[in-house]
Amino acid sequence: MKIVGLTGGIGMGKSTVARLLRQRRLRVFDADAEVHRLQAPGGAALPAIGAAFPGTVVDGRLDRARLRAAVLGDAAALRRLEAIIHPLVRAGERHFVARARRAGAGCVVLDIPLLFETGGDRRVDAVWVVSAPAAVQRARVRARGGLGEAQIDAILARQMPDALKRRRADAVIPTGLSRRHAQARVIRILDGMRRKV
Repeated sequence: MKIVGLTGGIGMGKSTVARLLRQRRLRVFDADAEVHRLQAPGGAALPAIGAAFPGTVVDGRLDRARLRAAVLGDAAALRRLEAIIHPLVRAGERHFVARARRAGAGCVVLDIPLLFETGGDRRVDAVWVVSAPAAVQRARVRARGGLGEAQIDAILARQMPDALKRRRADAVIPTGLSRRHAQARVIRILDGMRRKV
């Protein structure tokens, strides 16, 4: 079974590409969705987050704004949070891959925003990077709301620069033009992969 890592910075259009891949019947593990599940009421990460960051879990619910304020710009705090979250996400990923292998899947996609930053590229057979021009990226993040410019800058500072990701990629999926253009690129990549198999 081929394992593909799908990655790209915030606002690059990775979720759109993941949807396109699902429409093509590929199994996609969404690391962000796994994090949200782990941090939801009753989630496995909540007790440890509450202990490590007092005041961020109230009545069994995570206050995301408080947690963000506690870790953004504080490298040590961010490492503490990652030490809680990353092993749990990896366990979910392993379960997903094992289930897909048992089902006879020929290929799975691991949608992981910090794939290179966390060394996840060593666990995959190929890396596909979703990319868009910096101005488009920032406009998309601003349009989501909830983040100020300083917070956007802090998030981008944690992420490997797009140019470096593109250089390390096995394939690049540009999303700055149109959804149709991105879809055509996805289809070409998948067709090329099938020809190799």
